[in-house]
Formats: sequence, C-alpha cells, structure tokens
Amino acid sequence: MNPVLENIKTRRSVRSYKDLPVPKELIEKVIEAGNYAPTGNNTQAWRFVVVSDAEMRGKLYDTAYANWKRFFENIRKNNPVHFESVKHYGEMKDPVYYEAPCVVFVIGARAVDCALVTENMMLAAHSLGLGSCYLYFGAQVLDNSEIVEALELREDEKIFGPIILGYADDFPDAPPKKPPVVKWI
Repeated sequence: MNPVLENIKTRRSVRSYKDLPVPKELIEKVIEAGNYAPTGNNTQAWRFVVVSDAEMRGKLYDTAYANWKRFFENIRKNNPVHFESVKHYGEMKDPVYYEAPCVVFVIGARAVDCALVTENMMLAAHSLGLGSCYLYFGAQVLDNSEIVEALELREDEKIFGPIILGYADDFPDAPPKKPPVVKWI
C-alpha cells in the first residue's frame, strides 16, 4: 500500500503513554509538519506552545479536569445510555491528558486552518513512532489566568487542540469504519 495511505489508515488516538520523554527533535519534526498545513491565502495564522514541564502539565490537568468532571457528571445525569459507553473514563487517573509527557497547543484565529495543522501533526507523529491524540477538554484551561499568561493567549486567538504526544503504552485497535457516503454526479 502507498505509505501515506498506510499512515493515514493506521493512525490512532492514543490514550495510554509510557513514562518516557519525547526528544525535542521529534517534537520539532511534528510541529514542522503542522506548519506545512494548507492555509487560506497562506496566512499561516497559527503558533505552537509546547508543554513538557511536569509542574505546568499538572496545572493544566488540575484546571481542565475540573471542567471535564462537570461535563462527565452531566452525561451521567442526563444521558445514562451514553454514560455506559464512556464511564471507564471516570476510572482513569488522568482522563484529560492521559499522562502524556508532552502537550502541544496549536493557537490561532482560523479554525479550519488550525484543524488542518493538528491533523498534519498527528499523522507526522504516527510516522515517527509516536502516539498522539487531539484533546477537546485539554483546551478547557482558560479560567486559569496563570495558564492563559503562560500561553500568551491574545483575545483574538483560540486554542485548537491541544495535541498530546508520547510513546504509546497501549496502541488501540482500529475501530470499525462505516463506508463513505458518496454521491457521484
């Protein structure tokens, strides 16, 4: 199979990581791949903040986890059927960042462009032997002024991602995929 298609088809969202640091050189390659994403009018209106410091990762977790927990409890109360499929997250030590050794924030103003950046990054990480995962709740840190200051987040910017990186402790099997819905005209 074509190596690009193989990489796309075998990439997974990894939620279990080994306690090993990711070399700076690999993080730089992942970011470089993100930076090569297509962008409207070549604006390249994004930037990256890499968090590998354990103390800062702890602050990220404490802030995001409080928001995650409220959301999780809301599912438990209001959607018991869905809760059954996600309740295992409530048993995890870190259901937000999955104890990944590296968190990369993609920050920018244009959602579509930044989404393309994050996908490039995850595909690059997989090709380099790293696990990755796009985290919605990992961006729920805006109510902590220390974190907002550390990210140097401006009013016109948003967090897209973040993406976590690390060496997979458990690489998940492929989930079943529905056939694409296509209309040919």
